Amino acid sequence: MTGGAMNAVNRTRNALLADRVFEARTALARTKGLLWTSRLHPGEGLWILPCRGIHSFGMRYEIDALFLDRNRHVVAGYHRFRRNRVSRIFWRADGVLELPAGTLERTATRIGDVIEFRPAIGGTA
Repeated sequence: MTGGAMNAVNRTRNALLADRVFEARTALARTKGLLWTSRLHPGEGLWILPCRGIHSFGMRYEIDALFLDRNRHVVAGYHRFRRNRVSRIFWRADGVLELPAGTLERTATRIGDVIEFRPAIGGTA
């Protein structure tokens, strides 16, 4: 994971999605994503930008995934995206926020919600 840590907040539901979100903006970082990681810890996330579709080949665990448009509205989501799968392509998506499995259910995040990224307090992790 690259870049400084950020918070991801569901502004619509006033719910913290993650307090340690890292960015993957370079081609190499986007390609690697979460591959070769053992898990996403509670509070962690990966913001992949740009991104309109994901796969989980080589993944060791399930994740939740939120596809956001450029205004950070949720256009699609996957609850517990399983290993060795390919998502649909979401043409309206600008990026995808990958989170620990169960985060979307815990926060009641839905299509149309607005997600806000904020600098993490204390700088980078």
